Amino acid sequence: MKLNYLFPNKYKKIGWLILIPSAFIGLITIILDFEPNYLDLNVPAIFIDEVFGEKHFIGIVNNNVLNEILGVLIILSSLLVAFSKEKSEDEYISKIRLESLVWAVYFNYAILLISFLFIFDLSFLWVMIFNMFTILLFFIIRFNWQISKLKKSANYEE
Repeated sequence: MKLNYLFPNKYKKIGWLILIPSAFIGLITIILDFEPNYLDLNVPAIFIDEVFGEKHFIGIVNNNVLNEILGVLIILSSLLVAFSKEKSEDEYISKIRLESLVWAVYFNYAILLISFLFIFDLSFLWVMIFNMFTILLFFIIRFNWQISKLKKSANYEE
């Protein structure tokens, strides 16, 4: 089956090699509130809203770019892991991929709805930040779980 929207299989390994350390470092930086000084840079920004200052549409701000670097690495590597072909991509794997994606969207938005109802203030902001990444992570977890179940059942039948 010809799937034009999937990356070649070799990109899955590259994605995992970037995703695992990026996610680990990201969690450590959040837990320890780590921001190295050498990553404090003047960067272009859109929608600048200073706490005790003015609001601007476009400008330059001083920001520690570690979170941005890790966020970009996690998103790009998650896309590589999630949307790279399997070694033997067929219609059934495509079905599992679609079902996993739909399940991930439902699960992600169920968490978001619960968060709207029961989480407030700065805690809600943290939920929204993590929510940017969870849809891909839920998809990756469910898809790989379903693929491993498929492989176990295939091995069991042989």
